[in-house]
Amino acid sequence: MISIKNEEALARMAMAGDLLAGVFEKLPSMCCEGCSTAELDSFIEQELSNNGLLSMMKGYMGYGHVSCISLNDEVVHGVPCEKKKLNTGDLVKIDVCAAYRGYCADMARPYFVGFVAEDNPRRVFVEFAQRALDEGIREARVGNRLTDISAAIQREVERGGYGVVRDFAGHGIGRRMHEDPEILNYGKSGRGPLLEAGMVFALEPMLTMGGYAVYVSDDNWTVKTIDGSLAMHVEDTVAVTKEGPKILTRKSTCGTSMVSGDRL
Repeated sequence: MISIKNEEALARMAMAGDLLAGVFEKLPSMCCEGCSTAELDSFIEQELSNNGLLSMMKGYMGYGHVSCISLNDEVVHGVPCEKKKLNTGDLVKIDVCAAYRGYCADMARPYFVGFVAEDNPRRVFVEFAQRALDEGIREARVGNRLTDISAAIQREVERGGYGVVRDFAGHGIGRRMHEDPEILNYGKSGRGPLLEAGMVFALEPMLTMGGYAVYVSDDNWTVKTIDGSLAMHVEDTVAVTKEGPKILTRKSTCGTSMVSGDRL
C-alpha cells in the first residue's frame, strides 16, 4: 500500500532533503586522488550529525556505514573501505539516506576523480543517467500511472544505447527508507497504481555501458556488472503534488552530476 503524506510529513521530508543536499554540496572536493571510501564515509557521518540528520543506512540489515560508495563497475551498495582509494579517472557514486524528525530523504550523486572532457564517452554516459532520472521525475504527476515513470527512464537510457539494470529498483519513502511501491527502471507505461498527491518516491536509475546483468560480490552488499562495464546510479526523492513533481533533494550546486567540484 502506498502511503499518502500529509503537509507536516512533506515539510519534514523537504527539510531532510534540503539538509542532505547541503551535505552533498561538500562532497566534490572530497573526491580526490588518494582519498579512501572509508574517509568519505566518515566525513559524511560527521556532516549528517552537524546537520541534525539521522542515518537510515547505518544498522540497516547489519550495514555498518552511513553511505554506500560505489566505484566504476560497481552499480550500487558499495561498502566503504580504508583500503579502497580513489584514483584519477574513477567514477564515484555516493548514496545516502537520512531522516529529519522521523522522515527520510534519499539521494545519490556521481563524481569523477579529476577532469573528464565533455566529449568523453564516460561523461556522456553520466549525463544520460541524469537525463533518465529527469525524464522519470517528469512523469511523477497526479493521474499518471506508476509505470509511466519506469517507461520514461528506460526510453532515455536505451536512447543512449545503455543497459538498464533489472535487479534493483527505486521505492517509496517516508518514515522508512524503503516503502511501497517498488519502482522499476524499465517497463511499459500505463500500468500500476494511479499517482496521487502526497505520494513520495525515491527514483534511482541504474544503468551500464555494457550488459545489464549484475551480481552481488563477496561482501554480500556491493553490486557489480558481470561484464565489468562502467555503471551509473543517480537518485532523488520526489513528491507528487497537485502542482507537479517536487524534487526534495536538490540545491543549485548538487542538482546535477559533478566532476571534482565542477558541475557537469
